[in-house]
Amino acid sequence: MIKVIQPGLFTTIQDGGRHGYRNIGIPTSGFMDQESAWAANKIVDNDREESLIEITLKGPTLLFNNNCTISITGGDFNPLINGMPIKMYESINVKLGDTLKINNTKNGARCYLAISGGIDVKSIFGSKSFLSNITESYYLRKGDEIKISDNFNNKILKKNKLKFKLNRSMDVFKGPEFDLLSIKVKNILFENEFTIRSNSRMAYNLDEKAQIGIKSIISSPVMPGSVQLTPSGKIIILHRDCQTIGGYPRILQLDTNSLNNLSQLKSNDKIKFSLIS
Repeated sequence: MIKVIQPGLFTTIQDGGRHGYRNIGIPTSGFMDQESAWAANKIVDNDREESLIEITLKGPTLLFNNNCTISITGGDFNPLINGMPIKMYESINVKLGDTLKINNTKNGARCYLAISGGIDVKSIFGSKSFLSNITESYYLRKGDEIKISDNFNNKILKKNKLKFKLNRSMDVFKGPEFDLLSIKVKNILFENEFTIRSNSRMAYNLDEKAQIGIKSIISSPVMPGSVQLTPSGKIIILHRDCQTIGGYPRILQLDTNSLNNLSQLKSNDKIKFSLIS
C-alpha cells in the first residue's frame, strides 16, 4: 500500500488508455507522454500499458507500506527517498516505511512513477486511467491509499539508455479541413512559432492566432493530436482526455511522437509546426 502524504499539483493514475469507446463519447485518456511511461514500465518489467502514476509540474510525497521496486522517468523532478536523491531511468528497491518525495519539475512537465506489478485499482471500460465523470477519482488526494504488490522484482532491467529530451518541433499531417485554409494562413502556421497558453489533459491553447479563422463545420470526429482552428483564428491542440467530436475545422494532426513531446511542454513554451509531406 502507498499512502498519499501530499498529492502534488495534479497526480493521477494512468495506463495505456480506454480504447474502443469513442463512438459512445468516452475519451481515450491514458499516458500523456507514452514514450516516458512505456520506459518506466519496461524498467520494472511491467507490460508497457500497465497502470502507473503520472505527475504534473509539482510532485507528491508518498509513504510506502510495502516493499516494492519502482522507476521514475520523464521530466526531471529531483526525486528523493528519505531525503536522499535517487536516479531516474533506473530501478530502485523501496522498503516498507520509506518516503518518496517528488519535487517541482526542473525540466519538462510530467514524470512517471512505475511500480513493479502495477497498481490495483478498479478498471472501468477496460482501463484504470483516471477521468472525470468516469472514475471515482479524477486525481489523487491527501490521505488516499493505493494498493500495490508486496515484492522486490530482481529480474528487472536495471537501467534504460533512453534519456529525456524536450522537443518543441511538432510534426504534423494535413487535417481533413486543411485545404479550406488560405495560402496566407498556411504560411502563418508553418513560418511562425506559437506560444502555449493554458493547457490540460484535454487540450493545449496557443496564444497567437492564425489571423483569419474559418467557419465552423458540422460536428465531426476528433482525436488526440487534432489541431482545430476557431472562427476567430484561435488554435487548439487536443490531447488525451479530449472530446470525441467537435465543430471546429481540423486543420492539422500531430504525429504520435509530437503528441508525446507536447505533453512535456508548459505554459509560455514555444512550438513550431513542421508539415510531414
